[in-house]
Amino acid sequence: MVKAYLRYEPAASFGVIASVDSNIAYDSSGKHLLSPALEKIGVWHVRQGLCTKTLAPTSSSRGPSLAVTSIASSSSSLIAAGYGDGSIRIWDSDKGTCETTLNGHKGAVTALRYNKAGSLLASGSKDNDVILWDVVGENGLFRLRGHRDQVTDVVFISSGKKLVTSSKDKFLRVWDLDTQHCMQIVGGHHSEIWSLDIDLDERYLVTGSADKELRFYAIRHESVDGESVNGAEEESSVQNKWDVLRHFGEIQRQSKERVATVQFNKSGNLLACQVAGKTVEIYRVLDDAEAKRKAKRRVHRKKEKKHSKDALEGIENGDENKEKKGDNSSVTHGPIETSYPTVTVPDVFKLLHTIRASKKICSISFCPITPKNTLASLALSLNNNLLEFYSIEHGETKQTLAIDLQGHRSDVRSVALSSDNSFLMSTSHNAVKIWNPSTGSCLRTIDSGYGLCSLILPSNKYGLVGTKDGTIEIIDIGSGTCLEVIEAHGGSVRSIAALPHKNGFVTGSADHDVKFWEYQIKQKPGQAAKQLIVSNVSAMKMNDDALVVAISPDAKYIAVALLDSTVKVHFADTFKFFLSLYGHKLPVLCMDISSDGDLIVTGSADKNIKIWGLDFGDCHKSIFAHADSVMAVQFVPKTHYVFSVGKDRLVKYWDADKFELLLTLEGHHADIWCLAVSSRGDFIVTGSHDRSIRRWDRTEEQFFIEEEKEKRLEEMFEADLDNAFDNKYASKEEIPEEGAVALAGKQSQETLTATDLIIERLDIAEAEQKRIAEHQEEKNNRNVAVFQANPLMNGLSPSDYVLSAFSDVHSNDLEQTLLALPFSDALKLLSYLKDWSSYSDKVELVCRIGTLLLQTHYNQLLSTPAARPILTVFSDIFYERVKGWKDIFGFNLAAMDHIQQMMASRSDALFHDAKSKLIEIRTRQSKRLEERSDTGEVKRKKKKT
Repeated sequence: MVKAYLRYEPAASFGVIASVDSNIAYDSSGKHLLSPALEKIGVWHVRQGLCTKTLAPTSSSRGPSLAVTSIASSSSSLIAAGYGDGSIRIWDSDKGTCETTLNGHKGAVTALRYNKAGSLLASGSKDNDVILWDVVGENGLFRLRGHRDQVTDVVFISSGKKLVTSSKDKFLRVWDLDTQHCMQIVGGHHSEIWSLDIDLDERYLVTGSADKELRFYAIRHESVDGESVNGAEEESSVQNKWDVLRHFGEIQRQSKERVATVQFNKSGNLLACQVAGKTVEIYRVLDDAEAKRKAKRRVHRKKEKKHSKDALEGIENGDENKEKKGDNSSVTHGPIETSYPTVTVPDVFKLLHTIRASKKICSISFCPITPKNTLASLALSLNNNLLEFYSIEHGETKQTLAIDLQGHRSDVRSVALSSDNSFLMSTSHNAVKIWNPSTGSCLRTIDSGYGLCSLILPSNKYGLVGTKDGTIEIIDIGSGTCLEVIEAHGGSVRSIAALPHKNGFVTGSADHDVKFWEYQIKQKPGQAAKQLIVSNVSAMKMNDDALVVAISPDAKYIAVALLDSTVKVHFADTFKFFLSLYGHKLPVLCMDISSDGDLIVTGSADKNIKIWGLDFGDCHKSIFAHADSVMAVQFVPKTHYVFSVGKDRLVKYWDADKFELLLTLEGHHADIWCLAVSSRGDFIVTGSHDRSIRRWDRTEEQFFIEEEKEKRLEEMFEADLDNAFDNKYASKEEIPEEGAVALAGKQSQETLTATDLIIERLDIAEAEQKRIAEHQEEKNNRNVAVFQANPLMNGLSPSDYVLSAFSDVHSNDLEQTLLALPFSDALKLLSYLKDWSSYSDKVELVCRIGTLLLQTHYNQLLSTPAARPILTVFSDIFYERVKGWKDIFGFNLAAMDHIQQMMASRSDALFHDAKSKLIEIRTRQSKRLEERSDTGEVKRKKKKT
């Protein structure tokens, strides 16, 4: 009889506040901060300091490939998130749902940016390509190729008509999105460009690299009459007539580390430069009027300094100099004074503050809403799983909030469950945390030493933590305090194991000692409440470092894993030697004994797990379990099923009787250090180097070993096929064509499956049409039986049956799906477009299918006489339907425009032109200030003369 097993599946992940692979970003409201948490995005309410929502992909694809690598928020509630597998998901932050998934990149997404309207999205990737996406139409427009290394940042300029991209190849590229070509390449950087940004008015573009300075470029805009308007004064030359970016200057940075992010705030009056270290430099951005006044003062000071120097030289030289001066009195010194001196970078950008964080900064984000009495609010994500918020004022910067309680600052080194599974204790390098494993909420945080192992006592009131310093810390779980620190060992405490049916536990240490302890709850003299009293009963000296200790369920044997790669089994009462388990090539890092005491399983740094009989010490089976060191093994209580975790990021489920691998669970993004199985075996908890704690629940779904084996083989085969396809058609170290444009989509298993489905349905529909025609002929000749439709078509007509094949094809995948169609099938598909165009909701789909097929098979269609009648019919219908919908949209837009004008005429309040009118008022004020300063200077000069 074939045995069925119950499946374990990932249920929850908690403990990660901000992962290091991606940037943070505020949403459009400024109330929430979007923070990457491995494959999820946490939506944090800044004022409350709580995670209100989690945006997690429901896809069943492999965990590690889904790490979030880039986040961008639009002017609406939509959020774009790029992932490690090259996919982009568009999320609605209000609803918490994934609106669409865009597949186009072959490498991790490294840069995302919306245009101001939020209708277009530009993405850059490790595959060196830039793709422009239509967010409304949910499809890729085109791919821009030209960079020869990873794209690091993208930004829209000229009202979204142009795109500037930066790369590790040390070049900036300016792309014209209307003509889809590269119109300018900007060099000059000596190292990789990591970030770029533009200010609100699009006057300046700033780039950050590993160079010692920040580089600034003036942006040339085209006015309505075709003349160029520049952010700074432009030198007229033929060479830069078509250049969008003109080098404006540099400013020296304070830090020596490379730039990670440069970012202007929403109002454009501040610039933040975050380096790959612990500092953020904040620069004040002056407007044009202030910059010109500063430039005038600079020139004036320079002249005064020069005059004083000349006067000093004249006094020193005496009469001789006077004679020379008298002869040359008509000669003027230096350039003629101009009313508007040239504005330089230091005139516009002035260092205001330097923020120093406690740890290395991963990313920064300005709040789009400026709080009262401050210049801006800045959020920082640190590499120790921490979010900090700073308020920037004229005189100082101060930290306003830190989100740190919901996760460990470093690796989760051990996890322990209470006997009733109601709470979980985890340890790291400086803290112990108590969690609710069902909700993932952090209940207590207790400062501690570097905890390597932990244990919750059966009463569930106290916890024990063994530290790297050789101490045992007694934790009161209820009050969240450390009651006592016991100096237990001379070396680090590597393992703690409870003694069954006794008030005691055993510790193993690097000082070669295995110690037995007893605990009692007593009232100490001078104290009102009872406390846990721990005392050392006995000790057993070993020949080497004790790495792991395990006690048999009947408390008869104690097994100790030593640094010499052996496991020594002794009698627990007399310490007499019983067995030596020898076979591992490297030290045993973990072990466990089954509930019935028959089996002991050991996991080692040699990547193997071995299953031994505890009666004779014979090795039942040695299994190559993981691709790296096995860090933890544990039996499911009252069974011979074993869980193992390793540094290869995998959790594996084994049958120790059949020596079979049952399941492989993926999800962690780094080495897994520890494992805890619930007392009923209904869930397990794992802790990792990625600082996450994950819960895996047992479901009611049954599976069989043979089915799982077949599934794993299929996955391996598909992965090999994908790799072979990529390698076959990938360019072999080919330098991309200068500013080349390509299709935005990516061929995948889904697009090939969709193509096969369309071809299959075209064949079935063609056969059905023949049957209908034959039946019609027979019907005309004589009376025949009622026509029996093909049951596969579910009662649909041949035309509708083919159309239904497109219902599951994603808008973004349509292009690649149709590209794989042979010409004969494409011709069949074109013949159905006339019938489909009668459906009003399918006009857009019909237009897209028709346009794509015409573009792909243009030459063959021209030379195929059979295609002409199809194309003639299609062209008439196509134009008529599209014009009809265009007229409807035009009418609706005109009506909305009319309603807007009516509302504006009835009310004194400004409508959508408020922003432009505000800019006009500011420019007028700045001109008045300039005129006043100019007249003041003229009056002062007249007084001097």
